[in-house]
Amino acid sequence: MRAPAAVTELGRLRWACRRGIKELDELLTRYVERRFAAAPVAEQQAFESLLEAQDPVIYAYCMGQIPVPAHLQSLIRSITTG
Repeated sequence: MRAPAAVTELGRLRWACRRGIKELDELLTRYVERRFAAAPVAEQQAFESLLEAQDPVIYAYCMGQIPVPAHLQSLIRSITTG
């Protein structure tokens, strides 16, 4: 029996959140577990595109070390506020 698509998708995203930087892993995984399913489609798409970025860039966005592009600001706020 196959898992429902939503469960499979969340599993894929959890795997993609394993980045190699513990703090980043925790932030991204917490977002997937707590907010992703209820987020607007545009935010879900932004999250998936964020996962394509390099780890140091995502980390710098989340830690406020570099300016966050306007189209990601709401998402980064959601990720960092838990």
